Amino acid sequence: MIRIENLSVRFGGVRPLDDLSADLTASIVGLIGPNGAGKTTLLNVLSGFVRPLTGHITMNGLGLNGLSAARRVGLGLRRVFQQEMVVDELTLRDNVQAIADHVVRDRKMRREEVDRALEFVGLTEGWDRQGRTLNLFERRMVEIAKTLVGQPKVVLMDEPGAGLNEAEAQQLRTILVALPDAFGTQLVLIDHDADLIAAVCIETLVLDFGKRLALGPTRMALDDPAVRKAYLGST
Repeated sequence: MIRIENLSVRFGGVRPLDDLSADLTASIVGLIGPNGAGKTTLLNVLSGFVRPLTGHITMNGLGLNGLSAARRVGLGLRRVFQQEMVVDELTLRDNVQAIADHVVRDRKMRREEVDRALEFVGLTEGWDRQGRTLNLFERRMVEIAKTLVGQPKVVLMDEPGAGLNEAEAQQLRTILVALPDAFGTQLVLIDHDADLIAAVCIETLVLDFGKRLALGPTRMALDDPAVRKAYLGST
């Protein structure tokens, strides 16, 4: 569970997060809102890349304030960014292995966890291909696999479905839905695709101008009149 208490972030005269409080308790949580609502800023704060002006964050009861991004990774907080960071010169497998080398102490367990992560995302074949040969979907799957080694507790994903075709998007949905039970982790998902959010997220937090607009069961949140007006463009 992630608990956010009175969280504010300021960049000059702009407050992308403004006294935000929310308890994210579901195994899969959606995070939506119009452009500039503060979604990515919130993930950056959770990840340790942005220091809040005020407020507190806990993950499964453990306070995160003041901890470095590397320390948070060690505690099981992982992140899939909008931009894939696959190393073109490394093989598909070595891209995942490079993360396992830092977060899994036992050498035997490293191999097992890499194998498990690659199998989960459907990349058991062609693992010796270099990163430069991978298509967009394969690169996205490598990024997800990298978050699944080393006993992740919370995985943050920023628009993993962007640019995927219909078949790839369906495969992604299957992976996301299965992820919490398979790895015992909580998933927090940003995506502009309301259909994806509705299909996979149990609860959803809606932001608007850095403030909490709604939080609750996903269908209820998406059907909220204030949310439809702010995010979905309807009244």
